[in-house]
Amino acid sequence: MQTVLIIEDEKDLADLIAFNLEREGYQAIVATNGFEGLEQAATSRPDLILLDLMLPGMLGTELCKNIRKSEKTAGIPVIMLTAKGEEIDKVVGFEVGADDYVVKPFSTRELLLRVKAVLRRSKSRPGAAAVLQAGPIAIDVERHCVLVDGDEVSFTGTEFKLLHTLAQRMGRVQSRDVLLRDVWGYNFVDDSRTVDTHITRLRTKLGEAGDLIKTVRGFGYKIEV
Repeated sequence: MQTVLIIEDEKDLADLIAFNLEREGYQAIVATNGFEGLEQAATSRPDLILLDLMLPGMLGTELCKNIRKSEKTAGIPVIMLTAKGEEIDKVVGFEVGADDYVVKPFSTRELLLRVKAVLRRSKSRPGAAAVLQAGPIAIDVERHCVLVDGDEVSFTGTEFKLLHTLAQRMGRVQSRDVLLRDVWGYNFVDDSRTVDTHITRLRTKLGEAGDLIKTVRGFGYKIEV
């Protein structure tokens, strides 16, 4: 049974989400503030975290940063839940390490679909070569890690899958729609900025090797050595 940690200070909403998750076969844990949520993430090691942005004690963005900094929790996928639906708010969410972003009010069906999609891609391990090389970038599929010039670089599950997908299709341009389908698991409507933001994060983390990710204006991205 997969475990979902819900960090949400609105008790009625948290209970409703927990009820629907448990009905779908998940185990739900609820934390009502940032500090409790961070402690639960470290001790329970859930398969997924649903994280509200506006929390007492610690904002969701700060909590997400702390989750990504800790070795114990860095690999746990995070879906942010928030009433802030502007593009800049989504960009900030992705920049601090969120894997997905759901705007309130949302339907239970939409949330469950996103939970399933994020869990599916976080557990998937692409086949093919055990280590995929792209210039100075080595993607170790078995260990689920990335080395740049021999030094390990930390990536979220979504970032890893995006990089791996581009490297597998080296030299071939991938449209934003294709990347949304193959990396995020289903099509988002008018959400191509999600891809752009993650590409920016990949380039930043890869340092000089990030230049291997090329932008094809008006279409998408490719890795070219």
